Order: sequence, then structure tokens, then C-alpha cells
Amino acid sequence: MMTPKKTVILGATTNSSRYAFVAANMLEEYGMEYIPVGIKTGKVNGKEILDLRQKPEVPDVHTVTLYIGARNLPEWHDYILSLHPKRIIFNPGTEDQSLMNKAKEQGVETVFGCTLVMLRSDQF
Repeated sequence: MMTPKKTVILGATTNSSRYAFVAANMLEEYGMEYIPVGIKTGKVNGKEILDLRQKPEVPDVHTVTLYIGARNLPEWHDYILSLHPKRIIFNPGTEDQSLMNKAKEQGVETVFGCTLVMLRSDQF
């Protein structure tokens, strides 16, 4: 059994064909607390997607898992770091060296990986 790690899904969506949606379902399946945050409105597994543009405060974040393309990430760097995560997972397509460097400077663990694979292989 994995230790629960409160996770912010950045780029959450109600579109069931997107990896962010699959990740929400898998985190639910593994009993992880998660907070969906994105530009799209709606619900994932009954949880309201918080509006990224409002930069919602989320206390006690362990992990931020990124589902926003690298080219769209720079405007959200400060917000992501303001959540004071212990870890940021850069899923495929979200690799952002600048954010990674800023995170490391603040002592945040950075992982280039896939949340789905990490959950399935007990590395989350």
C-alpha cells in the first residue's frame, strides 16, 4: 500500500481520452487524494476542476503532476512553485528545463516520468 500523497493534477480535464483524466481515475483507484486544476470546467469523478486562471490555493501539496504542454507552462511557473510541492512530475510533453531548475533551487524533487507508470509500478 502506497503512502497517500496529496496530488495536484495540473491540466485536469473532463475529456476521457486525455492522460490527465486517466491519471485522475488511477489516483482515485489507488486511494490517493488529488485536486484537479485546469482551464476546462467540469468535474472529474465528482470533483470540481478548480480554475487554474484563479491560481487556487491548495494546502499540503505533496506532488504536482503536469499535464500542460511545455510551451504553455512558463506563465504558471510561479503558481506551481507557490504550492510548495515536495515533488513535481513532468509527464511526457511537459519537460520544462527552466521550471525544473527553479524547482531544484527550492529543494523540490523533479521527476521526468509518467504518473500512470509510476502508480502501476509502485514508484509513486
